[in-house]
Amino acid sequence: MPRAGVTSDRVVAAASELVDQDGLDALSLARVAAVFGIATPSLYKHVPGLPALRDLVSAAAADELAATILAATGDLDGAPAVRAAAHAYRAWALAHPGRYELLLTAPAPDSAAEVSADALLAAIAGPLAGLHLSGDAALHAIRLLRSALHGFVDLERRGGFGLPLSTDATFAMLVDGLITALPRTAHA
Repeated sequence: MPRAGVTSDRVVAAASELVDQDGLDALSLARVAAVFGIATPSLYKHVPGLPALRDLVSAAAADELAATILAATGDLDGAPAVRAAAHAYRAWALAHPGRYELLLTAPAPDSAAEVSADALLAAIAGPLAGLHLSGDAALHAIRLLRSALHGFVDLERRGGFGLPLSTDATFAMLVDGLITALPRTAHA
């Protein structure tokens, strides 16, 4: 019988917190079990193993980031929506470094993370629709936006911006530059 208070959702939440605090390499069934004060084999009542737990944490992270972007963009359209999405992406990634790292690789086919990654892709694509991009141009724009945002966030997380300039101002310039450039690249 499962221990009172331990559920699959709580196991995923504990694992999510663990990867944010100590990094993705720190995720183990033993560490998560210790959070609940249970033996490691007891976790198998809630998750089938470490790969499944990683998949569930990745799925939850993608769902959370997608919801964050959707909440930030609301009824906005065009450039304001892209700005709001970019700022929401950055803030979430900086606040959740371990979970963010899980989102950097393509999920396994037919996994929970794959379904959630599709929802995250749609949340990122939504604001770009206001820039009148479609088809392959929209997919290229998603890749360009995601790559630029990731590069900035990764440099920021690793302390790569040591000069005494506002990173917020630089980020705003990056996003505005993308908003200007993305429609042009669609017609190149």
